[in-house]
Amino acid sequence: QVQLAESGGGLVQPGGSLRLSCAASGSTFSIARMGWYRQAPGNQRELVAGLTLFSGYTNYADSVKGRFTISRDNAKNTVYLQMNSLKPEDTAVYYCNAKRYSQDFWGQGTQVTVSS
Repeated sequence: QVQLAESGGGLVQPGGSLRLSCAASGSTFSIARMGWYRQAPGNQRELVAGLTLFSGYTNYADSVKGRFTISRDNAKNTVYLQMNSLKPEDTAVYYCNAKRYSQDFWGQGTQVTVSS
Protein backbone atom coordinates (compact mmCIF):
# COMPACT_ATOMS: atom_id res chain seq x y z
CA GLN A 1 0.00 0.00 0.00
CA VAL A 2 0.94 3.61 -0.54
CA GLN A 3 -0.13 6.50 1.65
CA LEU A 4 -0.16 10.06 0.33
CA ALA A 5 -0.29 13.17 2.49
CA GLU A 6 -0.91 16.53 0.83
CA SER A 7 -0.30 19.97 2.24
CA GLY A 8 0.05 23.55 1.10
CA GLY A 9 -3.42 24.56 -0.01
CA GLY A 10 -5.11 27.75 1.05
CA LEU A 11 -6.57 31.07 -0.02
CA VAL A 12 -4.59 33.23 -2.41
CA GLN A 13 -5.32 36.32 -4.47
CA PRO A 14 -5.36 36.18 -8.28
CA GLY A 15 -1.82 36.37 -9.60
CA GLY A 16 -0.41 34.82 -6.46
CA SER A 17 1.49 31.58 -5.90
CA LEU A 18 1.16 28.43 -3.84
CA ARG A 19 3.21 25.27 -3.53
CA LEU A 20 1.53 21.98 -2.83
CA SER A 21 3.42 19.05 -1.34
CA CYS A 22 2.62 15.34 -1.46
CA ALA A 23 4.60 13.04 0.81
CA ALA A 24 4.45 9.35 -0.09
CA SER A 25 4.97 6.54 2.42
CA GLY A 26 4.57 2.78 2.49
CA SER A 27 5.50 0.73 -0.58
CA THR A 28 6.93 3.65 -2.52
CA PHE A 29 9.67 1.67 -4.27
CA SER A 30 7.35 0.51 -7.06
CA ILE A 31 5.54 3.76 -7.79
CA ALA A 32 5.81 4.43 -11.52
CA ARG A 33 4.06 7.74 -11.84
CA MET A 34 2.77 10.54 -9.64
CA GLY A 35 0.52 13.39 -10.46
CA TRP A 36 -1.77 16.14 -9.32
CA TYR A 37 -5.47 16.21 -10.15
CA ARG A 38 -8.12 18.74 -9.27
CA GLN A 39 -11.86 18.79 -8.95
CA ALA A 40 -14.03 21.88 -8.83
CA PRO A 41 -17.69 21.74 -7.73
CA GLY A 42 -19.85 20.28 -10.47
CA ASN A 43 -16.82 19.22 -12.53
CA GLN A 44 -15.06 15.94 -13.10
CA ARG A 45 -11.65 15.33 -11.61
CA GLU A 46 -9.00 16.33 -14.13
CA LEU A 47 -5.27 15.80 -14.49
CA VAL A 48 -3.28 18.93 -13.79
CA ALA A 49 0.30 17.64 -13.96
CA GLY A 50 2.00 14.25 -14.12
CA LEU A 51 5.51 12.95 -13.57
CA THR A 52 6.90 9.59 -14.69
CA LEU A 53 9.43 8.74 -12.03
CA PHE A 54 11.94 6.59 -13.93
CA SER A 55 12.25 8.97 -16.88
CA GLY A 56 11.43 12.33 -15.36
CA TYR A 57 8.90 12.96 -18.13
CA THR A 58 6.30 15.56 -17.21
CA ASN A 59 3.00 16.55 -18.77
CA TYR A 60 0.52 19.30 -18.00
CA ALA A 61 -3.04 20.28 -18.71
CA ASP A 62 -3.15 23.00 -21.35
CA SER A 63 -4.83 25.34 -18.89
CA VAL A 64 -1.79 25.34 -16.55
CA LYS A 65 1.15 25.10 -18.95
CA GLY A 66 3.70 27.79 -18.25
CA ARG A 67 2.22 28.52 -14.82
CA PHE A 68 2.47 25.24 -12.88
CA THR A 69 5.52 23.04 -12.37
CA ILE A 70 5.63 19.52 -10.97
CA SER A 71 8.85 18.37 -9.33
CA ARG A 72 10.13 15.78 -6.85
CA ASP A 73 12.55 15.29 -4.00
CA ASN A 74 13.57 11.63 -4.09
CA ALA A 75 15.22 11.76 -0.68
CA LYS A 76 11.96 12.89 0.91
CA ASN A 77 9.63 10.79 -1.30
CA THR A 78 7.81 14.03 -1.97
CA VAL A 79 6.29 15.53 -5.09
CA TYR A 80 5.54 19.23 -5.37
CA LEU A 81 3.26 21.38 -7.48
CA GLN A 82 4.44 24.96 -7.79
CA MET A 83 1.51 27.10 -8.90
CA ASN A 84 2.19 30.62 -10.14
CA SER A 85 -0.02 33.28 -11.70
CA LEU A 86 -3.05 31.69 -10.12
CA LYS A 87 -6.48 32.44 -11.55
CA PRO A 88 -9.95 32.14 -10.00
CA GLU A 89 -10.62 29.20 -12.32
CA ASP A 90 -7.82 27.29 -10.59
CA THR A 91 -10.03 27.07 -7.51
CA ALA A 92 -10.58 23.40 -6.71
CA VAL A 93 -9.68 20.57 -4.40
CA TYR A 94 -6.29 19.28 -5.47
CA TYR A 95 -5.50 15.59 -5.10
CA CYS A 96 -2.18 13.79 -5.23
CA ASN A 97 -2.13 10.49 -7.14
CA ALA A 98 0.36 7.63 -7.29
CA LYS A 99 0.26 4.78 -9.77
CA ARG A 100 1.81 1.49 -8.69
CA TYR A 101 1.41 -1.45 -11.06
CA SER A 102 -2.34 -1.40 -11.84
CA GLN A 103 -3.31 0.42 -8.65
CA ASP A 104 -4.19 4.05 -8.06
CA PHE A 105 -3.63 5.70 -4.70
CA TRP A 106 -5.07 9.06 -3.69
CA GLY A 107 -4.43 11.64 -1.04
CA GLN A 108 -7.21 13.23 0.97
CA GLY A 109 -7.16 16.43 -1.09
CA THR A 110 -6.26 20.00 -0.27
CA GLN A 111 -8.42 23.04 -1.05
CA VAL A 112 -7.01 25.81 -3.21
CA THR A 113 -9.12 28.96 -3.43
CA VAL A 114 -8.12 31.86 -5.68
CA SER A 115 -10.13 34.93 -4.86
CA SER A 116 -9.74 38.62 -4.14
